[in-house]
Amino acid sequence: MNRWPLWAVLTPGEPAQLEGRVRAALMLEEDEDHGEEPSFEVIPGSGRYHAIVGTDPSDLGAEFQIAKDLSLEVDEPVYSIDRGNDPWAVTSWRNGMLEVLEVDPEALAKSLGCPLPSREVPSDSLSKKPLRKVALVEGVRAQEAARVLEDAGDPFPPGHYRLEDTPHGLRISSDTGDIGFADITLSERLPQVMVYGVIASSDLDMFFVNVLRGGECIGHFALPPRDDSFVPAVSEIKGQRSPDRILTVLGIPAEWFRNG
Repeated sequence: MNRWPLWAVLTPGEPAQLEGRVRAALMLEEDEDHGEEPSFEVIPGSGRYHAIVGTDPSDLGAEFQIAKDLSLEVDEPVYSIDRGNDPWAVTSWRNGMLEVLEVDPEALAKSLGCPLPSREVPSDSLSKKPLRKVALVEGVRAQEAARVLEDAGDPFPPGHYRLEDTPHGLRISSDTGDIGFADITLSERLPQVMVYGVIASSDLDMFFVNVLRGGECIGHFALPPRDDSFVPAVSEIKGQRSPDRILTVLGIPAEWFRNG
């Protein structure tokens, strides 16, 4: 893996089993990556803890669900690290409950015997820009969405999300820039709705949209274009091809990313 990881999970466990768990969480096929470099890696540590690191911005938020699930199976805390935002966010998980920590993620990983990949590792431009995420959900109102997320045991505490009913649909955002798996959860629990999960840098030169229905990603729009995605690539969103026009047609202010 030669790209700068955007997220990580530090956890006890057997590396081979952890790889299977991550593949399931990211909805990847067990039998392969079609010759492409995988978007995550399990890095064995020197003790009980190992590091799971991922490079695909489309997977940001996966670290929360992975850490939450693993924390239900071990006695020690499991840590999730979001490196897509600035400052990096570090969260500790015990028995499925989270606590936000104010610690240096590299120092934490090193103390657990599973240091994260070095800053010196060659990186692409994705790794240098904070990425924020927002979603548009068509066919559901804020009150119902909040109830669905609560019933699903969503890991974020009450008040984390900003749920806004707009003429385009329900807009989901967060002051932290991270909505985790909220878009996927709503798509799974409300299979009749259409969901657009947008991940972008402040200048919109890194811009991704996942189109979800029934819990499945049915389309992935990427600028710059990517050849390592495991889901169907699309060249437009609602007939639009530029980030500004896509945000307009989805009713998402571009300033939400630029002011992040």
